[in-house]
Amino acid sequence: MKAIQLTGYGKISENIRLSEIDKPSIKKDEVLVETFAAGVNPLDNKVASGKLKRLTKTPLPITMGHDVSGNVVAVGADVNEFKIGDEVYGYTHMQGAFAEFVAVKANLLSLKPKNTSFEEAASFPLVSLTAAQVLKRGNLKAGDKILIHAGSGGVGSLAIQLAKARGAFVYTTTSTQNVEWVKALGADRVIDYKTENYKTIVKDADMVLDTLGNQYTVDAFDVIKKGGKVISLVGPVDEETAKRMKLNTVANLFLSWKRRKVTAQIKRKSAYYSLLLMRGNKNQLKETAELVEAGSIKPKVDKVFPLQEALQALTYVAKGRTKGKVVIKMK
Repeated sequence: MKAIQLTGYGKISENIRLSEIDKPSIKKDEVLVETFAAGVNPLDNKVASGKLKRLTKTPLPITMGHDVSGNVVAVGADVNEFKIGDEVYGYTHMQGAFAEFVAVKANLLSLKPKNTSFEEAASFPLVSLTAAQVLKRGNLKAGDKILIHAGSGGVGSLAIQLAKARGAFVYTTTSTQNVEWVKALGADRVIDYKTENYKTIVKDADMVLDTLGNQYTVDAFDVIKKGGKVISLVGPVDEETAKRMKLNTVANLFLSWKRRKVTAQIKRKSAYYSLLLMRGNKNQLKETAELVEAGSIKPKVDKVFPLQEALQALTYVAKGRTKGKVVIKMK
């Protein structure tokens, strides 16, 4: 079968190739999916750069891609919830979606929303799981105020729709050319960061979704109320997560130093801060599918590339200017 593989870390144009590899076999808890479409994420570029190699520890070459939609063509012995022919979508966790077939654990899949194409369904898994888990960790409720940075991005555009589905008041930031596009997602106040200062507009928010990191993480505490929450996708590792990682003393001291500014802000605002490390969850994928079928959230696909143009797709995503998601089409 054809697959896009990463052969080395560093400059992506020099280290990915379209290969012919064996079709994967499946374990008892897996299904084999014939891939119709695969979502492209900033995570794929991080993997290619080598920034995550200490975490993944996966020998090269590896088949890239985390988001998949397609048809079930084989079912593991312990899998009861899917059958051959089912249209599914999900998150592969250990990559492999940029291929004609991929083995996926059944607990990382859901039936595809009936009212979406495979390309649209492939745009959902990682960003919808991330957005859903952010809102859950922040315990966002109806009537709460939330600031979502980068509203035109994959996570931001889904988080806006999920937050509105919960009845929250949504502030979001975006660039001038995307203001109207983001308004159409349902955000209550779209802030053009090129002409407006969000810190003078957002006051006493219950929660901030930080997708930008660095000074934005620190500044998030300026716009939350006393006791508010900051959930980051790119900020420093919080103390609770660091404990779960069971690191040595030197590593813990380093992480403590890295988050020193955030720690000071937490104390100043009596706030809650957490770095979210997304995990696959079939129930959340099912909930997203139900919301899509009900019309509460809609897929936002920016561009679709064929498999042989995977490099162009990854390069386009790396520029950070997408409106919604980028997808690779197999079938």
